[in-house]
Amino acid sequence: MNLLSLSIFVAIVDSGNLSQAARALKMSRANVSYHLFQLENALGAELLRRTPQGNELTEVGERIYHHAANIVNESALLQETVQSGVGELSGKLSLSVPTGYGQLVVGPWLIEFKKIYPGIVLEVRFDNFVDNLVRDGVDVAISVRSEPPPLLVVRDLGPLRYVVSASSHWAAENAMPRSMQDLADVPIVTTGGITGRAYLKAVHNDRASEMHLHPTLLSRNFPYLRECILAGMGVGIVPDYVVKDLVHAGSVVTSMDDHLLTLDAGQMYLLYTPNRYRSRVFRTLLDFLMDKLEIARPIRKDV
Repeated sequence: MNLLSLSIFVAIVDSGNLSQAARALKMSRANVSYHLFQLENALGAELLRRTPQGNELTEVGERIYHHAANIVNESALLQETVQSGVGELSGKLSLSVPTGYGQLVVGPWLIEFKKIYPGIVLEVRFDNFVDNLVRDGVDVAISVRSEPPPLLVVRDLGPLRYVVSASSHWAAENAMPRSMQDLADVPIVTTGGITGRAYLKAVHNDRASEMHLHPTLLSRNFPYLRECILAGMGVGIVPDYVVKDLVHAGSVVTSMDDHLLTLDAGQMYLLYTPNRYRSRVFRTLLDFLMDKLEIARPIRKDV
């Protein structure tokens, strides 16, 4: 029994199966299987039971996994303590962010982060549908979904708030919608949301209403929707961050600001895996993001 075999066993459990662990570890599946066999042989016990649905921990494997995860984490902590010294922070992290939110909001934050911590290597993925963080080699993810995923550490960042917006030129020539009923009479530019159905929900004066939108243009690419709104293609129903700076600049105006709007009940979460070593680099990025997310506020006319 050695540390490498324990690390591989933990990776198998976290990833879900041998093939995914092999991809995450950049090893062959045969090599991963060999180390698992060696560990089970050294312990004299079966740790994983192979089933048609995949691998599942045996009762002994469950207990061994928790001990192994602690050992792997403590080993990583010891290595970091030896290597850290007094130099600048260094290491590599993989971050996944939604395409539009990543480009328009998080992207500039990460440029700032890199200027503060030039020794940290960031791999930034713009991905709207993160599935398995361990399998995909993602350390931390910001994701929009209807409910939080299981088996991950979840920080609820609140609902994704939408605004009704249009270019100031379009608004000067057309009536901006003031109610849900008015939205049926204007060309709508929006996203399909999580489900692709463009189902809008609103709360106004403590009364809830909903409607299925029939947009003239649909796209999940928010930077493109931003350009469509600016070009005067119609009324945009987009997350507040997409047009926040344009509203402040006066090139885009909003209406129905007294309505709380959501599309397909999208909720934003910050996600990372449990039972894994938290390096100084990881904690530094996490703290930085949480500080930034605290100051990201929705559009309101009184700000």
